Amino acid sequence: MVLAPDDGLPISENAEAANNPSWTGKVKSWYKRFERQLVAYNLEARGIQRVEPDERHDLRSLGYTQIAVLWFSINLAANNITLGMLGPAVFYLGFLDSCLCAVLGMLVGCVSVAYVATFGPKSGNRTMIFARYIMGWWPSKLVVVLNLIVLLGYALIDCVVAGQILSAVSGNSMSVVVGIIIVAVITWGITTFGYQIFHYYERFAWIPQLVVFCLLAGVAGPNFNIYSISEGDAATVAGSRLSFFGLNLAAAITYSGGAADYLAYYPEHTPRWKIFTATMVGLTLSFTFAFVLGIGLASGMLTNTAWEEAYSVSQGALIVEGYKPLGSFGSFCGVIVALGLVANLIPPTYSSGIDAQVLGQMAAMVPRAVWNTVGVVIYTVCALAGRGHLAEIFTNFLALMGYWVSIWIAITLEEHFIFRRKRGFNWANWNEQSKLPIGIAALVAFLVGWVGAILCMAQVWYIGPIAKLVGEFGADMGNYVGFAWAAVVFPPLRMWELKKFGR
Repeated sequence: MVLAPDDGLPISENAEAANNPSWTGKVKSWYKRFERQLVAYNLEARGIQRVEPDERHDLRSLGYTQIAVLWFSINLAANNITLGMLGPAVFYLGFLDSCLCAVLGMLVGCVSVAYVATFGPKSGNRTMIFARYIMGWWPSKLVVVLNLIVLLGYALIDCVVAGQILSAVSGNSMSVVVGIIIVAVITWGITTFGYQIFHYYERFAWIPQLVVFCLLAGVAGPNFNIYSISEGDAATVAGSRLSFFGLNLAAAITYSGGAADYLAYYPEHTPRWKIFTATMVGLTLSFTFAFVLGIGLASGMLTNTAWEEAYSVSQGALIVEGYKPLGSFGSFCGVIVALGLVANLIPPTYSSGIDAQVLGQMAAMVPRAVWNTVGVVIYTVCALAGRGHLAEIFTNFLALMGYWVSIWIAITLEEHFIFRRKRGFNWANWNEQSKLPIGIAALVAFLVGWVGAILCMAQVWYIGPIAKLVGEFGADMGNYVGFAWAAVVFPPLRMWELKKFGR
């Protein structure tokens, strides 16, 4: 699997940079020298530039199995165990209710991820470059900013969970801070090298995780309270179900913002249904296993005081407590679980380094490896600051960030299947502003969808007027209403835009 070096600029522009005495010419010249040095050290130099059909990898080196393994490896991580815990621990749902809401919500979100992933081989473009074809040149930058917040936010959560676990394994003699820094540094090293090392690492990272998670299920499973029931009156339980369903939908659907990034080197002729199926298999299997483990651990707190005390320290401590019957070997398993979060940290770190280049011409001139480093520094600092508030970050951040993805997916589906059904996309126009949509229709629909989401959101710090109507704590319906409102508004506006501007 050899990466084709990519200049990122046409030959004419390289010559112009060499001869142009201005500061922009000097910057371009420096950038090209730096880029060639990256290639010399086998680092991926390509940023947002399209991967042309003749630069794609052979399927014999990157097959369909690799896609399923990639997603399975990325997602079989402790952060999803801690997310599952929130069903019984925060929303007071029973074991069965929690499992159904988690798995069904995740399935809806995974469909979106698998759909977006198919555009990687088809276009050769990164996900946020593909967003230009949907939102237009300038409005797409809003989507990029939101996606960067999501990517760095997820990385923050991974770092905190890893730090909690390593701290708990050490008997709290090691600070959470040290654990956060360890996983951040490992992730930085892998993602700096780029696509090739990224795929190679994920090909094998799932194996130790699967082993230790199976051990956790075996040793802690007898203490799962599978007969626990949901607390509250009928309306409150209904609201909690909606909120937890939406939280797990958000956890899955936010992968959509980077799904095409990881498959852009696949051949253009790769069947879309195979990409879709392999992505769904990898994501759903890993999500289901991790969610059920987390729900089981949290449900067991009702009858196991040691587990309840561990959870009061941190979610990571509860995972370590589940391994306690195994003694020192259980502590070793906890270390493996913590380090396994690196596999989940890699995708958002890698994608954030690329997405930053989409923000503008000057940003595109900064190499991916540099942006990659900036992203690691940002989420590490934020993780250190927010390490004591993981549950609040999960419930407040994940659902909120899922709203924009749901709205964007509604617009994308309609643009693809209604307005591009016959004429399709010209992928060579990825960097031609005059040949991309104006974006008025998409922007207005996006903002209208956000209004609907805000009116129907239910977070600790704000409950929308419509969400308040359901149960004691409200019901988070932001994902569904935001999607629906954007889907209703976009088609007539897009027809007007095409008639007015012709693109």
